[in-house]
Amino acid sequence: MKVVVLSDTHAPRHWKSCPSAVAEHLRGADLILHAGDVCTADVLVELAAYAPVRAVLGNNDGPDVAAWGAPETLEFELDGLRVGMIHDSGPAAGRTARMRRRFPAADLVVFGHSHIPMDLTGDGIRIFNPGSPTDRRRQPQGTVGVLGIEDGRVVEAVIFPVT
Repeated sequence: MKVVVLSDTHAPRHWKSCPSAVAEHLRGADLILHAGDVCTADVLVELAAYAPVRAVLGNNDGPDVAAWGAPETLEFELDGLRVGMIHDSGPAAGRTARMRRRFPAADLVVFGHSHIPMDLTGDGIRIFNPGSPTDRRRQPQGTVGVLGIEDGRVVEAVIFPVT
């Protein structure tokens, strides 16, 4: 299963429409996860043209994103892998332990907010932040994440530069 992970697209200020480098990764996706700060539900509608979308609310998301169906957190299973999603995972110190407490059944937690790409394992949990494809802030490049999931395991996790 190919899962494309996005966060912090910040439309329409930074995401006018899907950048071609992002679209390359979206093609052939089985699922798209958006970890918040979509800012407008139009992005989720645009992403849904590529694959089904699951999203959580970010601190900059408006009522239209909530009306689209994005809750503050999500917990679900993908091919046997237990996944939690949240926008803001809190400070870097103690993050894996905090996510383990917040999502005790999860194997993987997807989050955003910091715009800092990350793939880290600790405290019995893997956490994954794709960064932002359009608002890189202090990062050298905009990024998206791609996860390969098979038989309840992450078999591939790559953060790709898209700018």
